[in-house]
Formats: sequence, C-alpha cells, structure tokens
Amino acid sequence: MIYLKQRLKIIKSKKTIKMDYTKLTSGLVEKALKLGADAAEVYLETGRNLSIQVLNGEIETIEEASSAGIGFRVIVEGKIGFSHCNDLSENSLEDTLQKAIDFAKLTTPDENNILPGDSEMTEIDGLFDPEIATIPMDKKIEMALEVERLALSDPRISKSSGSGYGESEGEVYIANSNGLSKNYKSNGCSIGVSVVAEKGEQKNTGGEYCTRRFFADLDALDKIAKKAADDAASLIDPEMIKTQRAAVIIDSETTGSLIRGIIGALNGERVAQGASFLKDKMNKQFASPLLTIIDDGVRPRGMGSAPFDGEGVPTQKRVLVEKGVVKGFIYNTIAAKRAGVGSTGNASRRGFTSLPGIGTHNILVEPGDKTPEEIIAATAKGLLVTQITGYGINSVSGNFSGGVSGFWIENGKKGHPVKGATIAGIAEKILNAIDMMGNDVDLNRSFAVPTFRIKEMQIGGA
Repeated sequence: MIYLKQRLKIIKSKKTIKMDYTKLTSGLVEKALKLGADAAEVYLETGRNLSIQVLNGEIETIEEASSAGIGFRVIVEGKIGFSHCNDLSENSLEDTLQKAIDFAKLTTPDENNILPGDSEMTEIDGLFDPEIATIPMDKKIEMALEVERLALSDPRISKSSGSGYGESEGEVYIANSNGLSKNYKSNGCSIGVSVVAEKGEQKNTGGEYCTRRFFADLDALDKIAKKAADDAASLIDPEMIKTQRAAVIIDSETTGSLIRGIIGALNGERVAQGASFLKDKMNKQFASPLLTIIDDGVRPRGMGSAPFDGEGVPTQKRVLVEKGVVKGFIYNTIAAKRAGVGSTGNASRRGFTSLPGIGTHNILVEPGDKTPEEIIAATAKGLLVTQITGYGINSVSGNFSGGVSGFWIENGKKGHPVKGATIAGIAEKILNAIDMMGNDVDLNRSFAVPTFRIKEMQIGGA
C-alpha cells in the first residue's frame, strides 16, 4: 500500500485487562459502606478509540488507545465526596475510594444528596455495530485519504486543512448502594474533511463531518467532500449589507445556536437558582406555536441514546416545549429532589472523571411542512444565515447577539454572500417571530433542528 511509504506516526496504548466489571463495581459499593460511607456509587468506563489524521495526502497520525477508569461518589452524613482513578489494581481502587470518603467529610451536608434506585433499563436498538472493529485498517486509512483527495479535486479549493477517520467503543458499568447494577455497550464512527478556498487575499474554510452508530450508515465520501468544498467556496466575494430590519432564515446546520440556549434555560438546577429566562414559564407560551422541542434518549441508533443516564436512571422520550409552551424541565436525581420532582433521566457525565451534571440526549425540533427552498422563495428580503459566531441565546438573560455569515435574499432568490454582519434581539421576541418551519431534519444528528425563518430581526451591517 502507498501509505506505508509515507511519513507515519503511530501511537498505541496498552490494552486494558478484561475483568468481571459487574462483580467489581458491586463489590466496591460494599467496600465503600464498610469503610464508612452511608451511600455509595461506583461508575466504571472501558473504552477503545481510533483516530486517523491525514493532511495533504500523507498520514499524520494513527492513534489507537484502550482505557478503563472508575469514579467513586459517596455520601457521608449528607455530604458528598468524589474521587477517580484509571488504575484498577486493588490497592489503587481502595486508596481512591478512601479519598472519596475523606473528601466527603470536608464538604457541606445537604438533605437533597441522594442516589437513585431505579433498577429498570430502557431497551434501545442499534447502539453497537460489531462490523466497525472488523473493517480492515487499510480501508479506514484509504477512506481518510480519499475524502481529502475528492475535496481537493474541486477547482475552487486551494488547500486542505486535514481529513480523518475516527471510531470509538465503550462500555459503562454503574452500581450503587440502593441495589442498582447496570451496564451497556455502544460504539460509533466518523469521517470528515476540512478545506480552504482562496481568491486573492480572501481565505475561507469549510468542512463536513459525518458521525454514525453503524459503519454502513456513513455518508458517501463524495457527498462529504462536495459539502466541505461548497462550504469553503460559497462565501468567497462577500458583499456587506446595510444595517436594517429584515427576515432572517437560519439554516438547519446553524439553528442549534439558538436552540441550545433554550435547552440551557430548561436545566432544572438553573431554574431552581433563578438563573434561567424560562424559570417562570412552565405551561406558558414563550415561543411560536411552530416550535416543539423533544429530548429523545431512546432513539434507535441515536448518537445520544443510552438505556440509562449518567447515574443509572432509565432514559425516555420527553416533550420539553410543545407548540411554544414549556412542558418540562430536565433533572438529575439531586436537582430533582431539590425541586420536589423525580429525575427525568438527564444526568450527564463527561466520563468517569466527573460527577453527574444535567444534559440532554437527542434533541429534535419537530419539522414543519416547508422545504428550505420554499422558505427562501417566500422571503422578499432577508438574510440566510449559514454560520453564527458567539454563544447564541444567553440561558440566563435570554439576550442574543452574534456575528453571522450567509447569503442575502432578494425577491425570493439567494444572492451574494454576506460576511461580517450581526444579528441581535431578545429570545422571546425572536422565538415568537418564527413564522416558517422547515422539513429538513437530519435524525442522524443528536441535535436535529430544521431550517426556520424569523419574520424580522435587527441586522447589523455597514
């Protein structure tokens, strides 16, 4: 193979030793209680990751690593302690567990510090593809090389910013002193490329990445390459627009910038703290009737799907916003106890090194009945936004402002590219002004939001 003659750096970690992790986690819970904990949780992760990085037709790195780690959360007299390690030897585990207990004694007690006890698990199809690990490394390398080659073959593209293939698989085990003991296995893979278009002093980068649970579901390489090239080349020769009020269409790959601010405001802990612009909006209208938001933790093959959340509570499908009305906040166990409700299965973890936070699984904004082309055709004057810089809607204040790029629309037709403009407003005014909802939802994404139109916004330009 040609790639064997190229500059190549291979990083490979040692493999983890397979143990009976169900027995290990349950045994460590018992040990925690013997060491003085009133309640204990053991969260263990094992994983394997592969990353292939390519630049200019040469393989930069191939990294493959296997790992395992464990986190201990203990409660002593209403006080929480947490400690973690990636050494699963007996001495290391006992030392780490003892640290968690010692840390707990230094913290402030809270009657809401509890652990869940739900023994149920949600059955979900398509979380693990056995084919991924059997695909020859040669093929994965060739895919990374080919997607870059295809993107660079576009005459509008001048250089590559790199391409790559990645995959990961892992298993989660969790046990606690309320009798909970669960585990599940999942994996996924991705392929993508980033390229640069240049004209004179102008440079613009575009990229496209496809992530799937199943290898066979990955998009065709030529489709990925064309999308990356189109993104890079489309904003060459932009024209500045005048400051004005006009319609704003936000495309499906950018709408998440606004929706994420809503999700943050639905965080039950923030609501309890008064740090959410939706804190008083339960069962009240705050957005257009076209806006319905669902968190689906049980979607088959969903990248955010799991049979239970980060502390073992079964996941579910929940309507958070229905036709512009708040229908539910999201909680982990402790935040739910403070609010006097039950956990919604939304405990999130950044792995074994973190305590449970609050997060969503697969977000879906229900699609409308208009194609993006129909929305553009129905717009006499406005801005089609394809990129937003900034933080989107502020979950606390509800304010929104951001730099935007895209295309000017005149008489229902997409015209010249626009860069350097800004849009700003108050979340409720923006969201209530949504008057057209697209049908272009990609359910392969964990944040599936269609194109939508805001009837009028302040657009900052020249």
